Amino acid sequence: MQTLVILDFGSQYTQLIARRARELNVHSIILPFSTSIEKIAELAPLGIILSGGPNSVYDEGAPDLNEAILNLEVPILGICYGMQLLAQHLGGTVEASSTREYGKATLKKVGESVLLDASFDRSTIWMSHGTHVIGVPEGFSVTAKSGDTICAIEDPVLGLFGLQFHPEVVHSEYGRQILENFIELCHFTRDWTAESIIEQQIETIRATVGTSKVICALSGGVDSSIAATLVDRAIGDQQICIFVDNGLLRQNEYDEVLAVYKTMGLQVKPIRAAKLFLDKLKGVTDPEQKRKIIGGEFIRIFEREAKAIKGANFLVQGTLYPDVIESVAVHGSSVVIKSHHNVGGLPEKMQLKLIEPLRETFKDEVRVIGATLGLPESIVQRQAFPGPGLGVRIVGEITPERVVILQQADAIVREEIERLPEIRKDLFQYFAVLLPVKSVGVMGDQRTYEYAVVIKAFHSDDIMTTDWARLPYDLLATMSSRIVSQVHGINRVVYEITTKPPATVEWE
Repeated sequence: MQTLVILDFGSQYTQLIARRARELNVHSIILPFSTSIEKIAELAPLGIILSGGPNSVYDEGAPDLNEAILNLEVPILGICYGMQLLAQHLGGTVEASSTREYGKATLKKVGESVLLDASFDRSTIWMSHGTHVIGVPEGFSVTAKSGDTICAIEDPVLGLFGLQFHPEVVHSEYGRQILENFIELCHFTRDWTAESIIEQQIETIRATVGTSKVICALSGGVDSSIAATLVDRAIGDQQICIFVDNGLLRQNEYDEVLAVYKTMGLQVKPIRAAKLFLDKLKGVTDPEQKRKIIGGEFIRIFEREAKAIKGANFLVQGTLYPDVIESVAVHGSSVVIKSHHNVGGLPEKMQLKLIEPLRETFKDEVRVIGATLGLPESIVQRQAFPGPGLGVRIVGEITPERVVILQQADAIVREEIERLPEIRKDLFQYFAVLLPVKSVGVMGDQRTYEYAVVIKAFHSDDIMTTDWARLPYDLLATMSSRIVSQVHGINRVVYEITTKPPATVEWE
């Protein structure tokens, strides 16, 4: 498979580079800047991108460039910090800026370029740096500036390019076209499509599984349902799906999901285990501990079921790339944000080997794969739901009482939004979160002291970044009125208007 390697130097935008390449039908993977040259060479990349990063090249212990990648003789694009590293290692001069430049700027073309089209002149770009290149290496030319700052350099003979700005963000007016030009210079055939992903995964699953049996962890969500379908296409009745009611599903979800799975032809074994999970979670308030308990109990159930099935050696999960990014520090100096129950929440020792056919895909890619597989729209466009369920939407201790309260409030939020398809179609997710906070209220001339609930609704393409939805006031008023009057235990409703970053989607 043709691959674009992105070496991560800690930029908050690294994942966006991968997203933009995928949108251009190029298979891209993110690797830590410290990845060995042997591992990179094994991938036989057609191109390499060096991401930005928060450091200066002069910082003690700053991420450095392995010059051996220059010997791979493939086009290399350095972005921001990546450009500075490239210039410094090839004999250029990098200097700390007197002032940090952050935000929109104007690109002025100052020389001929194979990367920047003439039409990009005077376009808007997005800068973010405190250090910049003041002298280019031998063989390089300056192709664009922003004011007096060098913002684009290149050596087209060696196929080396540098940008001081971020083409991957939407604020850079011609950023997509610049990345597309680089991809063309790498001679990609751009065959990363839903069809090719399906074909590759089916082939890989068959080769991996052989004649073994497979247990699939079904959550009822988009990801696990599509992962199960992919495995079903590959090995058919060798897969047995397990759908566990962990007591943290949405209202009526257990019965509704089972009804849908029957229409899909999957072998599904339902298991009621609400008491088991809730007993284990009793008194636990730490978010990471809750995730690990939920993940661990899931695995124990799957391993128990596997023992009853002769030849069951594998576990299928609907893990996505964002799950991996947020759970495991695999990207340079990036930080672990939180464990996901199917990544960081797994026990260190497992008897089952993992199969994760969607591990390198983003949510929007998964939906396209599902549609290509012919799954019903009720599954493909189903609102995303985390594996730990309402466990990550109940802040603080999880109790049976608090689960019921949140289920009822969440059902009202979903019902009211789904009455308005014109609003619903633009939302990525919408749900309720229960806070461990009680406040004084008055209902029926009597004092109340009950919980507060948060309504959350947002827009997103890939869950890596989100923006809160500007829901109509009348809709918010209706949801608030219904929740307070119909859900015993809630007397206050608030609406979240935080983006990601700085927040995460789930509260825990």
